[in-house]
Amino acid sequence: MANRSQNGHAEWHALSTEEALKRLDSSAEGLDSREADDRLAEHGPNKLKQAESRPWWKRLMEQFNNILMLILIVAAVASQLLGHSLDAAVILAVVVIIALIGFFQEGKAERALDSIRNMLSPRAKVLRDGRRSTLDATELVPGDIVLIQSGDRVPADLRLIKSQRLRTQEAPLTGESEPVDKSSDAVDEEAPLAERSGMAHAGTLVVQGNARGLVVETGRHTQIGRISEMLQDVEKLKTPLLAQLDRAGNMLALFIVGGAAFSAAIGIFVHGKAATEMFMAAVALAVAAIPQGLPAIVTIGLAIGVQAMARRNAIIRRLPAVETLGSISTIFTDKTGTLTRNEMTARAIRLEDKEVRLSGVGFSPEGSLHEVSEEAGDEPEHEAREEKGETLKLSDHPDLEHLLLAGVLCNEAELKHEDDRWHIEGDPTEGALVVAAAKADLDASNLREAHPRLDTLPFESEYRYMATLNEIDGEKHILVKGAPDRLLEMCDRVRREGEEVALDTEAWEDHIEELSSRGLRVLAIAEKRVGDGEELDRDDVEQGLVLLGMTGLLDPPREAAIEAVKQCLEAGIRPVMITGDHPQTARAIAEKLGFAQTERAVAGRDIEEMSNEELQDCVRKVDVFARAAPEHKLRLVKAMQAQGGICAMTGDGVNDGPALKRADVGVAMGVQGTEAAKEASEMVLADDNFATIEKAIEEGRKVYDNIRKTITFLLPTNGAESLAVLLAMLGGMTLPISGLQILWVNMVTAVTLGMALVFESSEPDIMRRQPRDPDAPLLSLFMLWRVVFVSVVLVAAVAGLFFWILGQGGSLELARSGAVNMLVMGEIVYLLNSRFLVGRSLSLQGIFGSRPVLIAIGLVILIQLGWTYLPFMQLLFEAEGLSPLHWGLILATGLALFLVVELEKWILRHFNLMSGKQAPGRERASRQVS
Repeated sequence: MANRSQNGHAEWHALSTEEALKRLDSSAEGLDSREADDRLAEHGPNKLKQAESRPWWKRLMEQFNNILMLILIVAAVASQLLGHSLDAAVILAVVVIIALIGFFQEGKAERALDSIRNMLSPRAKVLRDGRRSTLDATELVPGDIVLIQSGDRVPADLRLIKSQRLRTQEAPLTGESEPVDKSSDAVDEEAPLAERSGMAHAGTLVVQGNARGLVVETGRHTQIGRISEMLQDVEKLKTPLLAQLDRAGNMLALFIVGGAAFSAAIGIFVHGKAATEMFMAAVALAVAAIPQGLPAIVTIGLAIGVQAMARRNAIIRRLPAVETLGSISTIFTDKTGTLTRNEMTARAIRLEDKEVRLSGVGFSPEGSLHEVSEEAGDEPEHEAREEKGETLKLSDHPDLEHLLLAGVLCNEAELKHEDDRWHIEGDPTEGALVVAAAKADLDASNLREAHPRLDTLPFESEYRYMATLNEIDGEKHILVKGAPDRLLEMCDRVRREGEEVALDTEAWEDHIEELSSRGLRVLAIAEKRVGDGEELDRDDVEQGLVLLGMTGLLDPPREAAIEAVKQCLEAGIRPVMITGDHPQTARAIAEKLGFAQTERAVAGRDIEEMSNEELQDCVRKVDVFARAAPEHKLRLVKAMQAQGGICAMTGDGVNDGPALKRADVGVAMGVQGTEAAKEASEMVLADDNFATIEKAIEEGRKVYDNIRKTITFLLPTNGAESLAVLLAMLGGMTLPISGLQILWVNMVTAVTLGMALVFESSEPDIMRRQPRDPDAPLLSLFMLWRVVFVSVVLVAAVAGLFFWILGQGGSLELARSGAVNMLVMGEIVYLLNSRFLVGRSLSLQGIFGSRPVLIAIGLVILIQLGWTYLPFMQLLFEAEGLSPLHWGLILATGLALFLVVELEKWILRHFNLMSGKQAPGRERASRQVS
């Protein structure tokens, strides 16, 4: 067997081609058909495991797996058995409505694994029985020899035996945005996935060249298969709000059942009431205590948040993610394309006697060139000062002009302007050199026409350079660009003021280090004059070159991302970069973006060596993780969650799938992201911009605030209803409101008055608060006090009017009609109170400042008038029309209720008793950011 890593995966990249063939008992001519059949039976087909999807009926049934729903179902069945068919029908209708809302909002089952399976190539070219043939990729087995070329999707994990200018696009696996050069050479056993140049992995795309590879892993044992397995094994956590609602529901159910049973027993054994009557009273108590409208209100509030976020380029795929965004304390984010523009830009040119800075970012040729002093460094203020200075004239700097000319001629990229935007056709790194020349008013097309190319040696990973032969000023020049350390080996002189002088290798190595420390990718350019030859020879190319200089390239940070990082830190949210880039580059970019902790960058190899406890300590202190593999990202998310953090994770590749799924909010890239990443996520960024996440978090906080206000509004209504029923049962008196009437009030007011609060605007300081603690109770002590206080005030008003009408000789139906309308009026005025939990509502803004609130109040008044006076409604709900005197009392009492709650709010403000106003967890979040 081959060498195995800790996770059991063979380290094929560390074996030579001969060793790999020997381990699999294969040869360069491939397997024979009989041996292939035997191995297929042993290893199984080359495909990924299929996950079973839930049928629709099972998803529907799961909506009833809720203790409050079960209580209502039992109450409905019992009511039917006791002959109360109307009560049973209404209760069941409420149950069905709630279940259908949940069923349709949950949507289709996840399709992440399907998206990954579609990435495997359907057909493969192999050598079998010494002959080339094409067969179904599912029939590939370890030991097969596969042929791949430009445009192919790699069908299995291959150890390359022979490679000719092969480059593959591995972004779905490694996050690297640029194609990777491949060769047949073995690499170090500890090399991260992004540096295993001798391997071609299943699901990646060949963008250049061709190769012959040995199949070493198939199906679930491939890199993409391992990710698929991880995705299936990842446990999806419940969102904070749903978890809190579940806990509150269980506790509420316990009190409802206990209270109903106790009250029924008192009525039967103390007051001598009939068991049937007391059971129906207990059903009324249960119906009164359960906030039936709450699930619908929460769903609608989240849906409104989804629409608002979509307008800000954040597409929400699962509703609960809206609420979770409001408690995010950490954002794990990719670098390329999310924090940066994914537009490689030349920022510096190092010549023998000077450094030149280039202004402007991206592929647009807008900008200029400025000389900087050796002491200027790379601080932004120096860059800004130099850009305002005098632009260099190429005629005064022949060395600079010659370097730019060589960079354009030894180059395959073209700068295009289409649809009002500039873009590069070809390699972005080469494109950066074309744009740099354009900023100096050098046109690439004209230069290439004036200095024709005679021959080319394309870039190959084993040589690490590209060379061309061009005519310049009547002479033939070899032009070379490539890795700086490689070109230093090939040069013995350097150009200085048009002359060739001896090369100081150590000084140029210092230049390379200095440019790299600023997060720049360094590219060297050299030349050599030759005689009359028409073809390039590597022996001539690799010696006696004259170094022209070096360029420092940078994928520039998005301006919006810099501001968004600042906003996140002010809001107590900590951005953490996870990238496949080199640690030094990643750290430099993080500093430019304003990350809080950039003293060091931790590589994926270091993560592997850490225990879970060590990683938890590390993730608190480090904001930059580089050379990260899929399992590293997943471990980082788990490490933060183990400390109580609520995490968002951005990603665009298949490799991000497990971490996206595990994160509290997975955020996929909409432009460059794979379908697998999108299906594993809760949110998709339509613009691939980090700043959009910050805006989505702001919207999520607003949604949670409004849901919290709505809950604080709804619960006192249920509290007043249940308290009225409970007191009547304990006192052996007639119920002031029947169970059917309670259901009416709950459903009508919940979908009108309750829904109005979800449209409230956000508070001014919403992004200056720290993230709320997900473990904090949904109702703080302040909010519990408010619920109890308003419940008592409401029940006093309802019971007072009920018994006053009975005392005046009114019928039971008339008294209950008065009680129901008093309850509705109490809810109307309390809605105005609830627009500001502790702020003053006794103002024009507080009363008339929300159009949704005014519309809801108007609707509920019209509906309630119909309930009171329409004959069929009176018959259905056993109601009776009220007189003007009754309405006068209801209006006066409602005004008194409004003023009483406003007085309570004034006392809280005056004596600073608002202990529940500040969201818990600020201290914890602040420690994370500090």
